[in-house]
Amino acid sequence: MVLLIAGASIFSFPYWQTLIFDGQVEDIKEQFLDDIKKASDPESPYASLYAYLKAENERLFAEGQADLVDALSYQQPAVDLSAYGLKNNCIGFIALPTIGIELPLYLGASTENMEKGAVHLTNTSYPIGGENTNCVIAAHRGAMTPMFRNIHKIKLGDRITVTNFRETLTYKAVEIKIIKPSQSDEILIQPGRDLLTLSSCNPLGRNYQRYLLFCERVA
Repeated sequence: MVLLIAGASIFSFPYWQTLIFDGQVEDIKEQFLDDIKKASDPESPYASLYAYLKAENERLFAEGQADLVDALSYQQPAVDLSAYGLKNNCIGFIALPTIGIELPLYLGASTENMEKGAVHLTNTSYPIGGENTNCVIAAHRGAMTPMFRNIHKIKLGDRITVTNFRETLTYKAVEIKIIKPSQSDEILIQPGRDLLTLSSCNPLGRNYQRYLLFCERVA
């Protein structure tokens, strides 16, 4: 009986872990939405944040992203969001309806951030959309909580949304690639396009490839 109970506890642990994680995500989202209630106010700090990120996106494109090396190697965020009133370095949320996932989006692919949700890769476009941008977002695929575990179930044409401090951007999946970590040229900005690229480890539970899902802005 003791062994039976112990076995049941082990197998049910991921389920309870996911429930706890989902509750934490809801709390973070509630805090985020509360923080950005005045985002439309031209005198709010978010107006200057948007202007700054837009300028950074333009700089990244003009300079050719020379510092981009590996799709999961950028741990240090280049912007302190707390200076603009956004707590926990959370710049928004990403939703993948096809696989029933919504995650907070953090700046910088640090170990700590990747345990909490999805991350924006430094030296790629910030998640505000616009021509000549490619925002690369990564998340774990083999962690205890689902995150990007089932990213391979997203089909071409499926929608993905990113909600930042200003608006919700809608993208559709347009291409899938599996690359080596060193193939950083695959995640560069593509002139004239407004892209979102989702990146995770491949194969499932391993780390010697990258699974890329390219998405193009539709709204």
